[in-house]
Amino acid sequence: MTAVAPHTLYGAPEGHDVILLAAKARSCSDVDQVLVHIAVDDARLATIKDLFGFFAPDVEVVEFLAWDCLPFDRVSPSNEIVAKRVAALSRLIEWNDEKKRYPRVLLTTVNATLQRVSPKEHFEKSGFTASKGGTIDQDQLFGFLTSNGYIRTETVREAGEFAVRGGIIDLFPSGYEKPVRLDLFGDEIDTIKVFDPLSQRTEDKLDSFSLRPVAEFFLDEDSIHRFRAGYREEFGAVRDGDPLYEAISEGRRYNGMDHWLPLFYGGEMDTIFDYISAPVVSVDTQVDQARSDRNAQIEDFYQARKTLQAAVKTRKPTKQNLKRGKGTDVSMTGAIYNPLPVEQLYISEGEWQACVNRLSPLIILSPFKRPEVVPETSNESDSDGAGKKGRDFADIRALPDGNVMGELKKHIESINFASRKVMIAAYSEGARDRLKVMLENSGLNHLKICKNFKEIQRLSSFDVGLSILPLEHGFISDDLAVLSEQDILGDRLARKSSKRKKADNFLTEVSSLDEGDLVVHVDHGVGRFVGLEALEAAGTFHDCLKIIYGGDDKLFVPVENIEVLSRYGSDEGTVQLDKLGGAGWQARKAKVKKDLMRIAEHLMKIAAARMLKKGEKLSVDAGHYEEFASRFPYHETEDQLRTIESVVEDLAGDHPMDRLVCGDVGFGKTEVALRAAYVAAMAGAQVAVVVPTTLLARQHYAGFTKRFEGLGLKIGQLSRMVNAKDAKATKEGLADGTVNIVIGTHALFSKDIQFDNLGLVIVDEEQRFGVKQKEKLKELKSDVHVLTLTATPIPRTLQMSLTGVKEMSLITTPPVDRLAIRTFVLPYDPMVVREALLREHYRGGQSFYVCPRIKDLRQVEDELKELVPELKTVSAHGQMTPTELEDRMSAFYDGQYDVLLATQIVESGLDIPTANTMIVHRADMFGLAQLYQIRGRIGRSKVRAYAYLTHDPYKPLTPQGQKRLEVIETLDTLGAGFQLASHDMDIRGAGNLVGEEQSGHIKEVGVELYQQMLEEAVSMAKAGIDVDAADVAPEQWSPTINIGTSVLIPEVYVNDLSVRMSLYRRLADLDDAQDVEGFAAELIDRFGDIPNEVENLLDIVKIKQLCKQAGVSRVEAGPKGAVLSFHNNIPPNVDGLMKWLTDKRGAVKLRPDQKIVLVRHWETAPERVKGVRSIIKELAAL
Repeated sequence: MTAVAPHTLYGAPEGHDVILLAAKARSCSDVDQVLVHIAVDDARLATIKDLFGFFAPDVEVVEFLAWDCLPFDRVSPSNEIVAKRVAALSRLIEWNDEKKRYPRVLLTTVNATLQRVSPKEHFEKSGFTASKGGTIDQDQLFGFLTSNGYIRTETVREAGEFAVRGGIIDLFPSGYEKPVRLDLFGDEIDTIKVFDPLSQRTEDKLDSFSLRPVAEFFLDEDSIHRFRAGYREEFGAVRDGDPLYEAISEGRRYNGMDHWLPLFYGGEMDTIFDYISAPVVSVDTQVDQARSDRNAQIEDFYQARKTLQAAVKTRKPTKQNLKRGKGTDVSMTGAIYNPLPVEQLYISEGEWQACVNRLSPLIILSPFKRPEVVPETSNESDSDGAGKKGRDFADIRALPDGNVMGELKKHIESINFASRKVMIAAYSEGARDRLKVMLENSGLNHLKICKNFKEIQRLSSFDVGLSILPLEHGFISDDLAVLSEQDILGDRLARKSSKRKKADNFLTEVSSLDEGDLVVHVDHGVGRFVGLEALEAAGTFHDCLKIIYGGDDKLFVPVENIEVLSRYGSDEGTVQLDKLGGAGWQARKAKVKKDLMRIAEHLMKIAAARMLKKGEKLSVDAGHYEEFASRFPYHETEDQLRTIESVVEDLAGDHPMDRLVCGDVGFGKTEVALRAAYVAAMAGAQVAVVVPTTLLARQHYAGFTKRFEGLGLKIGQLSRMVNAKDAKATKEGLADGTVNIVIGTHALFSKDIQFDNLGLVIVDEEQRFGVKQKEKLKELKSDVHVLTLTATPIPRTLQMSLTGVKEMSLITTPPVDRLAIRTFVLPYDPMVVREALLREHYRGGQSFYVCPRIKDLRQVEDELKELVPELKTVSAHGQMTPTELEDRMSAFYDGQYDVLLATQIVESGLDIPTANTMIVHRADMFGLAQLYQIRGRIGRSKVRAYAYLTHDPYKPLTPQGQKRLEVIETLDTLGAGFQLASHDMDIRGAGNLVGEEQSGHIKEVGVELYQQMLEEAVSMAKAGIDVDAADVAPEQWSPTINIGTSVLIPEVYVNDLSVRMSLYRRLADLDDAQDVEGFAAELIDRFGDIPNEVENLLDIVKIKQLCKQAGVSRVEAGPKGAVLSFHNNIPPNVDGLMKWLTDKRGAVKLRPDQKIVLVRHWETAPERVKGVRSIIKELAAL
């Protein structure tokens, strides 16, 4: 078939493109056609959907997503995605049957269109609807549910589950946002309510509900028969030990079975285009590139499966394999995998072209202007959408005195002159409201808030519309100009969901001050915080923190000066409160400061000595390196690439590398190690990989051996699991240089090990080595490149890295398809445990059961035998003989057992993708970092993982334990490991930096101030300031401002005290006015419109930021003017101040005590705020 030249629609930038698509959808509906738009990826699809909601609410949009797993994967797509896909397919069938015609669009992605889908007949026959007041045949309902892929559970939490409790039936129908609860009276439906899956509380009432299949195939007799016949026909006689075939033959679900979808239908499959009788297709600009990338990826994964399959068939049976039973067909990842041919699951290039050009030539959207000279390949009917990218004020922002708002005003006037409507797009309601205030303050009037496009169209020629729209950049068309928040400010006030910031804010909120906490005031020392008190003065209220000191002295600290307080930390024990005005605190602080300066100097000397040493430069041929890198089967995340680049640069540098890579569990640190090892080994140096456990050594050894296959490098392993003969050969190889890479436990530290040319040491999970082993490690590391990998940095390394003594890389972005782990904290409940373990078993996975002590294992094992007799359990702990432990772990790794019952040996680096449920016994007995590490063992694949943290139902939790469990439950955010480490340091009391005497210092000044002083000491040591001149260190001070207004967050606005405290704390950390505006936007989103008292607080914070710049330590303002005092009574710029005073003669005078007096008429608080701000701004500019 000859390819049809596509039709290019030029002048369609993002935003305007949707207006053009909506017009096309309307013209299609007139002639009974449906517009299908193919987006380049899921993120772009989500944006287009939101834009349709705003610009064209009359167009019905159905979104059809691709599976959220890789081609030929071992895991199934998530229930949520499957439910959305099924709902979309069912809706498309309804479209075909409807007589009424209206504009509609199917939104989908490249990946989704390339994949074949279940035949249309499958969904045409299946559906179930019921209404309130009607009757329901329960047997018929349960029959429908089980044959359509719904799973029966005790508690409904995810799409596709149902539960029955007497006359109450809970269901989570496919395509619904939340589950529904039916209350039956006999067979009659009494009520239908929506409920929250987390709290299980009912919310809104419904009149009816409809059920659609939750899976893209059935597990009924016919389907199973078709699958078995097709599988045998495709792959020949089935041998023992094929778990997929066994599971489906028994009617059980098996994880990953979706990748054999065609077999359930006897090979008959449709494409998404078959669901639409008359499709007209449009695509994003880069779709061609995305399509060829996807096709290459599909082919790569298919070939990888075939290669693995061939390797398995040709491998001779070993004693090990025969001992395991279950046949010898076990690949590295466990069970047999027979991939279906690509063409059965994905459509070919020819089919794609035929589908997209079926009714009319493909329409390609281009954001660019139509070229003057038309290329030969173009279609004569190419058209121009008459849109272009809008004005970005980056050029004005780049100027030191650039006035963006002034320029914006001019720009809007010029647009109005051209009789276009003007609209400004913000990301959230809070950001929109703050933008409005900022624009009004800069003299832009006639601003109107518009909820939809109709309201924009009704604007007069002077008005400017403000709307919520997820546009990064604006656009201009014939009758409309859109400016985005980012065009104007260069960034968003409130990002849609910046995970990292959210986790930071969350941790600030978790670690907010509670009543009774010990605090350290920078000038007065250790006191006890007893609560917030609103002090009244002259009819206004001011929130203050009340601190009690020794001898019951009281100190009130205004909330806007909260940064002068820091938390003492958690190791409170018997701490003496300081006396207000006593000399003891200042003396202690000075001593700690001196000591820290010495330590910092010592650290700097170590770092400097490292810089003086010549490191061996290690680099490799770029072409070969790229070839090695391309063997990595996943897409690297940005953080990962940045880290790898830094490591490769360090290795090629003049000095020995010392880099800490902190990355969440399973975020790809091992790949960083592999690349570093490759560079070093290929450059002729030896590499030692040191790990804390034998099991981890085995896994790394397997991983390294696989990745370095065929490169001519020899890899050895040393641990107590390696037999004497192999160990001897490895040691000899290290000494004579024939072994290039060795992976081992602390066995690598033994005296009889000599390296021929050690160039790189990689340390995995350093915090799990003991003190003596760490000392040995230091000797091993002295002159070579060192790379340390950790998922939760121990405070010691963390502190060093925070203060810039150690080079550090963070990997905080999860792999593309990773889902956050669902975590539940609950008192131990045998039924929940049973349900969790069985749920995992029936979806084809394995579970971990972790106990804090070896003595708990026997009792739990007995309980499990009674509780889940149908599951096979194996136990493991560190006191077993090496061989026994290895055998047990290997058996679990190879899928012979369903549950691994173990102590925290699972904490260190086990990688078992099929294990995705974890029960932690007495979770309160673990530290936060341990819990985080242990939980990271699950959720390594693309299946939703569940962690249940149980505690003793008969013993109350300690406040400490309670807090730990709350933090871990809420840290669902992927990539929170780094914040976790800083938080854990605070909860458990900090570790030591160098040597053991550090904890003494922390007891003297508290953990937060200690960290601050340490950072200062290091930066002074870097600047070369002498220890004895340490007194010149900048002291901390905080301006006091009183303008006679009420300054507080009222209880009626934010009810929870600890949340109020944390908001005050976060306010103190804001750096500039834009941060304050972003904070205000967040307040509006979370708590509603901002009351006056809070506006006053935000104004005071902005003035405080200016006071810091101007060196003003105190401002007292009233109706007749203000008095200003400089910090230490010394103006920063005396000459500038004198000139300023001369210019202002009459209105300003300088008193003999160095205070400045301003005479003004400021009757109202807003006048005072405005007046004080402009005066301080002038002083700051001097």
